[in-house]
Amino acid sequence: MNIARLTALELASKIREKEISVRQAVDATYEQIEKYDDKLKCYITLCKDEAYKQADEVQKKIDSGQIVSPLAGVPVSVKDNICTKGIKTTCASKMLENYKPVYNATVIDKLENAGMIVIGKLNMDEFSMGSTTETSAHAITSNPWNTDHVPGGSSGGSAAAVAADEAFIALGSDTGGSIRQPGSFCGVTALKPTYGTVSRRGLAAFASSLDQIGPISKTCEDCAALYEIISGKDKYDSTSMDFPEFKFSDAVNNGVKGKKIGILKEFFSDGINNDVKSAVLAASKKLEELGAEIEEFSMPIVKYSVPTYCIIASAEASSNLGRYDGIKYGYSSPDAEDLMQIYIKSRSEGFGLEVKRRIMLGNFVLSSGRYDAYYNKALKTKNLIQKALFDAFEKYDIVLTPVSPETAHKKGESISNPLGMYLDNIYTAIVNIAGVPAISIPCGFDSSGLPIGLQLIGKPFAETTLLGAGCDFQKATDYHKQKPAFTGGAIK
Repeated sequence: MNIARLTALELASKIREKEISVRQAVDATYEQIEKYDDKLKCYITLCKDEAYKQADEVQKKIDSGQIVSPLAGVPVSVKDNICTKGIKTTCASKMLENYKPVYNATVIDKLENAGMIVIGKLNMDEFSMGSTTETSAHAITSNPWNTDHVPGGSSGGSAAAVAADEAFIALGSDTGGSIRQPGSFCGVTALKPTYGTVSRRGLAAFASSLDQIGPISKTCEDCAALYEIISGKDKYDSTSMDFPEFKFSDAVNNGVKGKKIGILKEFFSDGINNDVKSAVLAASKKLEELGAEIEEFSMPIVKYSVPTYCIIASAEASSNLGRYDGIKYGYSSPDAEDLMQIYIKSRSEGFGLEVKRRIMLGNFVLSSGRYDAYYNKALKTKNLIQKALFDAFEKYDIVLTPVSPETAHKKGESISNPLGMYLDNIYTAIVNIAGVPAISIPCGFDSSGLPIGLQLIGKPFAETTLLGAGCDFQKATDYHKQKPAFTGGAIK
């Protein structure tokens, strides 16, 4: 049996049935990492000592019946912007290269209470700023389907690790598509939850009004199981909301039959790759065969989603990153001779180019004389976009779009073209602007064999609807079961 190939729920079942021990599950993950991660660079930090100690404790609790979580005993990997007590949390930056938090993020406490074992911290774009995982100060992560290509970002390490069986399941964060786009590029399932349904306490902030933690997994069922564990109101997070309790059984049994799905016409016009367009439209036909009602609709205001996202995200980033000043914690330049030089040199040396670019853009749109022209206007446009999407949900249960206009880029293509990098969010940013949930589901491959993702967008708190539709689609197709060539023994 190839343990690493199992889904998270399959593994948990075998652990409960005593076919596999928790320690064997951890062994299988580290063996896969040792075998492939020199090439893929999915991980920044591994925590073997802590993982094996935790595995033994969890095994005892499972055997005694103290833990009955559906994912008890399953190893989980975590994006490196989510705080883990005593384990480095670097945000893939020089600024926090040696930072060890003194507390766990709320989601980490929930994982541990459910009997899951944290394996390591995953690579990402520096402070989540990028869409290729090339802005990382640690390393550039490779796409498992073709290592000449990027895995997407900013949660590229999370998606690549799941695709390469270096993780059974993972956590990422999504500010403008950072869970869904790498999910699409790497051929895995990725859920961006409704804003406020998963605590952001312990998540290093990029853009506080847009950021959301979510699961990346091999199947919709795995996503549903992990979302059930991490979701819920948190008294330590003021943006956390009370909402109807999510139940795994409701989601996987909900189904797509009878649901009305709207295809957003503007996202299938100029600029979309033909292979992507064909695969996503074919997926819509499959959903129709499964009982959904499909209809095309128009929402012209979506053309403003990327500039709106860029202005708001950059403004909030410049504010959130102001805390890294070389004084309190993080990198402090050894060459500074006075207080002003500490500020200037520490930030100049500690931040990478893309982070600096977004700080400067954020400061510009918030500056005197430009606040109303840019930031305030972006906030008004955000409200209009949200209203337009909510109006669509008066008619449709689900909105269907591609995740990205293209499949995974070659390394170097986007990093040299910042505007092109921002346009990677053209189909995903609308979700964060509106605060609604969305899921990326594998739905095909392009002519080069790179994965293509289908995006399903739902009303607030409609994770049950999205995951139910995704489960039906995955029962009827096998795109999510396909594996990169190297898992059979050869990396391209």
